[in-house]
This record gives sequence, C-alpha cells and structure tokens, in this order.
Amino acid sequence: MLSTPHILLHGPVDHAMYVNFRGQLANAPQDGGPLVVSISTLGGDPEVARLMGDDLRLLREYSGREILFLGKVAVYSAGATFMASFPVDKRFLTAGTRIMIHERIINKTITLSGPLKTVTASLQATLHEIEHSIRIEEEGFRDLVEGSHIPFEDVQHRAPSNWYIEAEEARDLGLVLDVI
Repeated sequence: MLSTPHILLHGPVDHAMYVNFRGQLANAPQDGGPLVVSISTLGGDPEVARLMGDDLRLLREYSGREILFLGKVAVYSAGATFMASFPVDKRFLTAGTRIMIHERIINKTITLSGPLKTVTASLQATLHEIEHSIRIEEEGFRDLVEGSHIPFEDVQHRAPSNWYIEAEEARDLGLVLDVI
C-alpha cells in the first residue's frame, strides 16, 4: 500500500503544490480504504504546509478515513510542518530519508519614517507578527513530537541550528512509526 501512494507531492511547498495536492486529493479513490500521501521537499511556505495538513485533518475527522504519511528522501522545513499534521502512528519514511526541522525565518527590513506614533504602531505590528509566528511555530513543534519520545524542549533547543534526523533515528525517537 505504501509503495503506491495516492497523492505524490514533490518540490517546493508553495501554492502550486497546493493546487496539485487538491487535484490529486479530488481524484484519489473514494473507496474508504487508507489514503497514502507522499512528499519529498526541501521546504517552502509553512502556511501552505499547514493548509494541506488541515485539509487532511478535516477529511480524517469527518469521514473517519485512515490517512498515511510517507516521507521520501527529504522532508525538510515545511515538509516537517506537513508531517506534523499526521499522528505519529500514521507516519512512515523510506530508508535513507532525512527530516530537517528549523525555526521559522523572517526577512524584513524596517524603515522608520514619519510621525512618531505611526512609527511606534509599525514597530508594534512587526513585533506582533513575530510573536504570533513564534506561537504558530511552537504549536507545530508540539504537534510534530506529540506521541514520540522527543520532549518539546529538545526541538526548541535544536531547531535554531537546523536539526537533521535520519529515518532510522526518527523511528527510534518515535517520530515515525517505521522505515520502509
């Protein structure tokens, strides 16, 4: 069953991947059997990863359908965010696959110009954006390690330096059910 996924995702996690994902999901067998979703990615937009994961969560919760995750070769960054939307006992990796977990990244230039109250409001808005992004990141880290042997604090500690986890280590840490 895992050798022939119903939904095959590869490349950057972006809006084009989401459109492809939705098309494959619509065309997937509706027989009620397990749905296998595979991904290989070097990363991308974490919000698109969360969106795809939420679509699958809704399908799982409202149809009761079993949905399995299969990570192939590289499950980096937004790929790990996507993987976090699956329960640990529904996650699989192919041999030789690596997961990479890191903090969210922001690239923003702030130009201060104008009335002081306007400048203060702009700075406050950026601070709120950062604080909210940190909360979303922490929610994702908690979802990723829920049901595994990895404490949340370990992810927080290791994510700033890009934590690479090989498939067998991921299995041993309980991050995935098995390596195939």
